[in-house]
Amino acid sequence: MNDFEVHMNEYLPLRDVVFHTLRQAILRGNLKPGERLMEIQLAQKLGVSRTPIREAIRKLELEGLVLTIPRRGAEVAEITEKNMQDVLEVRKSLEALATQLACERMTEADIEELKQKNVEFQVSLATKDVTKIAEADVQFHDVIFTATDNQRLIQLLNNLREQMYRFRVEHLKNEDWHPQLIAEHNEIIKYLETRQKEKAMEIINRHIDNQANVVRDVITQKK
Repeated sequence: MNDFEVHMNEYLPLRDVVFHTLRQAILRGNLKPGERLMEIQLAQKLGVSRTPIREAIRKLELEGLVLTIPRRGAEVAEITEKNMQDVLEVRKSLEALATQLACERMTEADIEELKQKNVEFQVSLATKDVTKIAEADVQFHDVIFTATDNQRLIQLLNNLREQMYRFRVEHLKNEDWHPQLIAEHNEIIKYLETRQKEKAMEIINRHIDNQANVVRDVITQKK
């Protein structure tokens, strides 16, 4: 087990701190695909009881970062093309609908907020911190989702977001794609602001397809 440690946060419950610590360890490769997550060992390493470790593992399983295998226990999940394809197919359909509705319903204030989140996303790229970049990217898309004013759709997209977080991070690790991401965000804003529904949906689909292609290359290289 590679080196990582828990950083206490007075504003977060211990279970959330442990969850974020293990999540970061997986996304940064400190915990490798296929590596077993032993509750006792992790509890000793992080200086906590087994309860928050167990709760964190359950949440990581929901995100697709961990698998629990009968008679073997929990281990870090491999990134597979099939899993990615399943998630991104659903994402493409839901985001196309969200884009269509947002195009009809976004206010001027929503557009301004989207532009601000895009600026924050570009600033985050300079940090080279992939988790900060991923969070800024999430916040950009969240403005679009919220503008749909459809709580059921927002809920579905939020649930899906957890499952695709790992793919988002793998995509964002590739700095060669950052200029393309900025260009796509700018186009999304342009077509939402001018209410060009079909164009906005086209860009969103391309945005997701590009992510799939980048992650597919990562999976192929790891074989």
